[in-house]
Amino acid sequence: MVIGYGIIRLRIPESGSLKEKRSVLSKILKRAQNEFNISIAQVGDLDDHHFAEIGFALTGNESRYINGKVDHLLRFIGDLNVAEVLNSKTEIMVVSDFLETADWTAGKYDEF
Repeated sequence: MVIGYGIIRLRIPESGSLKEKRSVLSKILKRAQNEFNISIAQVGDLDDHHFAEIGFALTGNESRYINGKVDHLLRFIGDLNVAEVLNSKTEIMVVSDFLETADWTAGKYDEF
């Protein structure tokens, strides 16, 4: 299993209030969820109406696929032209040992 996650810092110059910022962020978050089927939410800069930090996560089988999806997500958000992407930090984590070491034979109620 491969997990891609990160934080994107945005500047929303047209926003004059927190209500306008929420409207812009709602558009970004909903369109990204629909387009990429990812988990995405505002995670920082909650009280500043000109800036926002959004966090995202997605999973897949192949790191090359996840890396492409993350790149596409960053381009997609920039191409919406409702906010400026200032910077982003992303990571891709491969979790293969977890499944190999898990004991799937014993269930929760097998010890009775």
